[in-house]
Amino acid sequence: MKSKIGYRLSEIEQEAIAICYPWIFKGFQFLKPETGHELAIGSLLLGLCGGHKPWQDDPILQVNAMGLSFPNPIGMAAGFDKNALVISPLARLGFGAVEVGTVTPRPQTGNPKPRLFRLTEDGAIINRMGFNNDGINRIIARLEKIKDSKGSFKTTANIPVGVNIGINKIGADPEKDYPFLVGKVQDYADYIVLNLSSPNTPGLRDLQHPSRLRGILAAIKDQYPHHPPILVKLAPDLEEKEIEGIVETVIEAGITGLILTNTTISRPDDLQGAFRYEPGGLSGRPVRQKSTEMLARVARLSKGRLTLIGCGGIETGADVIEKITHGADFTQVYSALVYEGPGLVRRIKKEIVEILNQQGIKHISELKNIAL
Repeated sequence: MKSKIGYRLSEIEQEAIAICYPWIFKGFQFLKPETGHELAIGSLLLGLCGGHKPWQDDPILQVNAMGLSFPNPIGMAAGFDKNALVISPLARLGFGAVEVGTVTPRPQTGNPKPRLFRLTEDGAIINRMGFNNDGINRIIARLEKIKDSKGSFKTTANIPVGVNIGINKIGADPEKDYPFLVGKVQDYADYIVLNLSSPNTPGLRDLQHPSRLRGILAAIKDQYPHHPPILVKLAPDLEEKEIEGIVETVIEAGITGLILTNTTISRPDDLQGAFRYEPGGLSGRPVRQKSTEMLARVARLSKGRLTLIGCGGIETGADVIEKITHGADFTQVYSALVYEGPGLVRRIKKEIVEILNQQGIKHISELKNIAL
């Protein structure tokens, strides 16, 4: 393995990193949250991520969705690698896919700090980052460097890579900006996600409503009728009638699927963390049940017409299985990685395989929808 600084690590050094790095990574949580995140990205850039091989995953875990093949059902959710800096290192942690972003048309610094808070007692995070990112042109330049002549990503495991796109806080025109971003990224993404549900960009969640959503999707289809699979990421705070309208709208527009869900602006009564009343989106363990319930509602409404990605509160193999039995084709994690470190994905996959073997299930796809 060769790090970004050009030094080739010996096998002994790689083994030492594989043993020590998870503890170093978890140690970042004792720093200020955003400092810890920056150090995690930096250490991954240096190649300090071990050498797990996702392509050697047990075939029982392989997932096919959206015309793509995933070696396992656990993806890295958007928000961790906002600027497409560490796709290959994340692949080496064992993820079945990596989603970068959220990326906006123009670079922006995001909201004032502090804007990221850990609720350690709750296994949760609150963020009001505000789509801080380097802008679409710089992200595309990075994605272009890891694409081969056949259009595949040159990651360690050649896993699917998604790009999550959103609008700038100032000067946004959603009906123009989303088609613009799709056009820019369509040759550099295996799938595209429209982020309409972050609570940290004023007015963004209004775009989920069917009337606004219909206009955005129509504009994309008009300008770019041929594109990679597109999904819409939804908030867990929608009312039942809104969910029904959104599901029918995306199906009518020919959209591939939905990600369920983004962070919540609600605050459960039993939160214990000192920062529980900070404004922003709550993610992690307290969101699990709410996101799974919404996933199940959408699965019943869509009746197999959409690809569904379950996201929110996943910490264990049982949590992944819960999402799949309630309608998910694939899942994503983020908050649990902050608390456990890079061994998270490997542990979750091991737990899934153990559960499937114990129950005599030959492939994870057999679990789809059985709890509906």
